[in-house]
Amino acid sequence: MAESTTITIRVNKATKERLDKIARHSKRSKSFLAAEAIEEFLSVQEWQERRIREARAAADRGEIIAHEAVLEWVRSWDTEDERPMPKV
Repeated sequence: MAESTTITIRVNKATKERLDKIARHSKRSKSFLAAEAIEEFLSVQEWQERRIREARAAADRGEIIAHEAVLEWVRSWDTEDERPMPKV
C-alpha cells in the first residue's frame, strides 16, 4: 500500500451532507471517497495540461489547421456535400 498522509479541507455544509449520504450508501468512508475524488481530479488536470503542452508544441512546429478550414468542415456535417476532416 502506498504511503499516505493526512490533509484537512474546508467544504460548505451542503457538500459535506452530500458526501455523508454517498458514504453511507456506498458503505465507504468519507475519507476514501474524498481521496478518490482528488485522484480523479488530478488525473484529469494532468491529462489536460499534458495535452495543452503537446498542442502548443505542435502549433510551434506549424502543425495547425486554419480556423476557416475547420469551420467549413463542421458546417458540411449532415449535408449532402459533407467534407473530409481537414489535414495539417
